[in-house]
Amino acid sequence: MTGAYAHHGWSWAEADQIELSGTIQEISMAPPHPTLDVATENDGLWRVELANLRQTERSGFVEGVAKVGDPVVALGNRSLDHNEKRMKAVRITVAGKVYDIYPDRIQTN
Repeated sequence: MTGAYAHHGWSWAEADQIELSGTIQEISMAPPHPTLDVATENDGLWRVELANLRQTERSGFVEGVAKVGDPVVALGNRSLDHNEKRMKAVRITVAGKVYDIYPDRIQTN
């Protein structure tokens, strides 16, 4: 990964939220942000960034609750650069269990 991934805040992401469904290929709980690499059926591999480790863990998403191969649905804001398959997740659902990473940012209809 290059320095381009060292974004802080939300300025790099679109305002509208999308839902991304796929299968977890890799999980990293490393700083600065835990990430999931998610293989989608039609759009290849996406990088899903979560909050900082403490906030991610407060949502209940801690090491061991998900594993490679688990189905995941991520709700979040995708990168402004559509060449990047990257999103900042506000909520993830793994194997039916919901983790609200940024509850105050979840957009509802």
